[in-house]
Amino acid sequence: FKLKRCVMNSSLNASKIIFDEDVKSEISEGEAEKAVKILIEYIGEDPYREGLLETPKRVIKSFKEFYAGYDQNPQELLSKTFEDIEGYNDIVLLKNINFESHCEHHMVPIIGSASIGYYPDKRVVGISKLARVLDAFAKRLQTQETMTAQIVDCIDKALKPKGTAIFIDAEHHCMSTRGVSKNDVTMTTNQFSGCFLENVNLQDRFLNMIK
Repeated sequence: FKLKRCVMNSSLNASKIIFDEDVKSEISEGEAEKAVKILIEYIGEDPYREGLLETPKRVIKSFKEFYAGYDQNPQELLSKTFEDIEGYNDIVLLKNINFESHCEHHMVPIIGSASIGYYPDKRVVGISKLARVLDAFAKRLQTQETMTAQIVDCIDKALKPKGTAIFIDAEHHCMSTRGVSKNDVTMTTNQFSGCFLENVNLQDRFLNMIK
């Protein structure tokens, strides 16, 4: 299970992440499967019951999908850009990008959508790359607030646009399936940088465009 080591610089805000060299987890798949088996026993089940015999393997396999973002550098996903934009001078917006993440407090799903916009300055990026950047951050243990800030910071660093805007709306299963058990409640976060942060009219345009 290959990971990217993420080093947080305490002198910067939470969105500032430095990606170090590849490191291999010291925990083997076999050890991870044993841990899942222990958890199955902890909840009062029999891990040797026929229906559960392959569950530890399946859980570890699913973890590789759920947390695939640890093996990606989002800025590298934005490394290929295009300068020939034929004089285009307005917002580029990708709306309603679905994502699935997991809450870092309870490891239960966060399911929602994001709208990401940026105001290009000389270069643009393939729109699928914006969706890949979202997934690279979403497929980790997250808080929605941190993920929102991380995506804006990543786009600003990689593309150096005039400004970046993001809006995220998501349901948190740590609230709907446990604890207060409130269904049909979503959380929204947004963040602006550059010209979006400086110009309220641009913020309003972005928010109207994503309606």
